[in-house]
Amino acid sequence: MILELDCGNSFIKWRVVSKYESSAVCGGVVGNHAELVQAVLQQEVTLCSCRLVSVRSDEETAQLVGVLRQAFNVECVCAYPALELAGVRNGYLQFEQLGLDRWLAVVGAYRQARSACLVLDLGTAVTSDFVDAGGQHLGGFICPGVPLMRNQLRTHTRRTRYDDQLAGPAMLNLAPGRSTAEAVERGCALMLQGFVDAQLNMARDYLGERFEVFLTGGDASLVAGVVPGAQVVPDLVFIGLAVACPLS
Repeated sequence: MILELDCGNSFIKWRVVSKYESSAVCGGVVGNHAELVQAVLQQEVTLCSCRLVSVRSDEETAQLVGVLRQAFNVECVCAYPALELAGVRNGYLQFEQLGLDRWLAVVGAYRQARSACLVLDLGTAVTSDFVDAGGQHLGGFICPGVPLMRNQLRTHTRRTRYDDQLAGPAMLNLAPGRSTAEAVERGCALMLQGFVDAQLNMARDYLGERFEVFLTGGDASLVAGVVPGAQVVPDLVFIGLAVACPLS
C-alpha cells in the first residue's frame, strides 16, 4: 500500500491507495504528525512507500519524513517544483514560487481533461488557475477562503462573534441573514460565489467557450450549483501527486 499526503498550512490530508489501483482504501484529515501516525496505524495496513506534497517549511517537512520513516519504515518521495510536467508548462515567471498544491492540482486537472481547464481550489485560501488547450498554465488568483473571511470578521469586529455550532444551520439558504451567524456565513458564501462567477467569465475570455471546470477543496460544495457541469474532484492534488512522484 502507498501512503499519500497533502500537507497544507493547517491540516494534513492523507489517504492510502493500492500499489496497483488509484482508488483510496482509506483516508482522512489530521492536524499534526502524531495524529497522522495514529490514524494510519488504526487502519492496520502494510505500507510499502509514501509520496507527499508539502507547502510547509523544509524543516517541518523533513521532520514529518523522519516521523514516518520511524513509524512505518518507509521512505517518502516528495514532490518538487517543475517548469514542465506531464504536458503542462508552469506559467509563473519564477516557476518555483507557484504553490506545490496548486501546481499538482493543475497537473491533475489537465491529465483528466486533456483540454483547456479552469481549476478552482476552495479551501482555507481560494485559488484559481487557467490552463489552455495546449497545456500552458496562464496563471491565476489567490484570495481568502470562507474560513479566513469568517475568522477575520469574528476576530476584528466585536459584534460579529458567534458559536461555531450556529454556522451550519445558518447555511440552509442564502436569504438575507436575520442573525449575526446567518449574515456572516451567507455573506462569505456569496462572496465566494461572486469570485467563482468572475473566474468563469475570465476563463471565457482567455480559454474560449470550451473548457472544463474542476472544483476541489473543502468548500467546493458551496459553489457547485453556480457552475453547472463542473467536475468536483476532492482528490485532485493526489492525482497530480501520482504523476509527479510515480512509484514502481
